[in-house]
Amino acid sequence: MNRIDRLTAILIHLQTKRVVKAQELAKRFGTSLRTIYRDIRSLEEAGVPIGAEAGIGYFLEDYHLPPVMLTREEATALLFGAKVIETFADESIRTQFDSALYKIKSVLKRTDQEHLDDLEPRVYVQKRPTTPPFSDMLLADIQRAISMRQVLQLDYRSAYKEETTLREVEPVGLYHYGSGWHLIAFCRLRQDYRDFRVDRIRKLDHTGQTYSSQNLLSLPAYLEQIQQNQNLEEVVIFFTKNVVRHIQEMKYCYGYVSEEQVDGGVQMKFMTQYPKGVGRWLLMFGNQVRVEKPESLKQIMRELALEVQEHYISELGVHGLKD
Repeated sequence: MNRIDRLTAILIHLQTKRVVKAQELAKRFGTSLRTIYRDIRSLEEAGVPIGAEAGIGYFLEDYHLPPVMLTREEATALLFGAKVIETFADESIRTQFDSALYKIKSVLKRTDQEHLDDLEPRVYVQKRPTTPPFSDMLLADIQRAISMRQVLQLDYRSAYKEETTLREVEPVGLYHYGSGWHLIAFCRLRQDYRDFRVDRIRKLDHTGQTYSSQNLLSLPAYLEQIQQNQNLEEVVIFFTKNVVRHIQEMKYCYGYVSEEQVDGGVQMKFMTQYPKGVGRWLLMFGNQVRVEKPESLKQIMRELALEVQEHYISELGVHGLKD
């Protein structure tokens, strides 16, 4: 990106927030802090009223750029975003995003509009099959409650005990992992942080109460705390060259950490809470994998192998009697 384009982009970025830190700008544009300071000074010398708070960041003082035209590449990126939202968001978000996208498309050049219309049916994001949610209209309400610090009342169906409880919660954030969205919140009933699957919320109501976030964990802090408190076990597995190319995506589902090339294949390190789940995954590779450690996983593999062997020997015996 040349300097003129970066200066324009910095102005646009400053319009998106009340205050923007220099570190944030440096990270986005891949430059040093010194370069950002020079760019800000150049904008000020050009007459742009940029305010600054020591240790806080920069902000614009009653200044707005005219509407900015999108490039074809930026419009294409929005299309990709729309495909992801269509698949992973619920109806409350999809409706609002569709409305925003129509407004954006209305200011595009005719050739760019035609480009998007041609590309749209050629991009597809497949969603994993999941249990239908109790409601498909919750994410927008939850986002609003997070931003306005509103206490929510959840009619929540537990996946483990198969029971429904009424919870008052202070929302911390939304987190997507596994097969769906999760509301991380402080539960007043349990007096602790809880992870609520959004698709298991039968009903959501606003209590009319607000809460202070001063003593509430942020979402990144909560996730970091969970990772630190997990009872993780180190697992080291050797994979032959024959199977390594088949597990490049799958390995991330089992706590993949790192790998190194060794004679005949690759040795990978995993951190997991569920060694038996790792063991069941490794069964599919037969003699093309070897558990290096821990010894407990080796024992799990022996037990699983015997379980499979006994199952099919028993099945063979039944069929033999029938024959």
